[in-house]
Amino acid sequence: MSTDVEGDLEVRPGLVLPASELRWRYTSSGGPGGQHANRSQSKAIVRFDIERSTALNARQRERLMAKLGPEIEVGSEDNRSQWQNRRVARERLAERLASALVVPRSRKKTRPSRGAVQRRLNAKSRRSEVKRGRQRPRRDD
Repeated sequence: MSTDVEGDLEVRPGLVLPASELRWRYTSSGGPGGQHANRSQSKAIVRFDIERSTALNARQRERLMAKLGPEIEVGSEDNRSQWQNRRVARERLAERLASALVVPRSRKKTRPSRGAVQRRLNAKSRRSEVKRGRQRPRRDD
């Protein structure tokens, strides 16, 4: 992943989003901070239009739209610096896109082996014997 604040964004090897497709917006951060927080626009919000992107192929676009929708917006207000918030927002965008593009492995049906079934049944019968041995002896009158 690219940690550069300007330029193209590498989501994963082979997938690079051009900087022209990233839309930035800046606002003031909420919470305490006095004059700095009230006057500076340090919160960085990046928006990426999945539906109109030229960097994605059809399969990637379909997968991202199914998981994230037609647009994705990621923001950061963790730092006092707009530059650092831009860097964090880019990293978060890349992480969310990369994780949404991961294709989960299909589950392979398995069966326990005959030996495993036999061991389980033997263990159950041993346990049953232990519990039966704890019972109060019956009186034969």
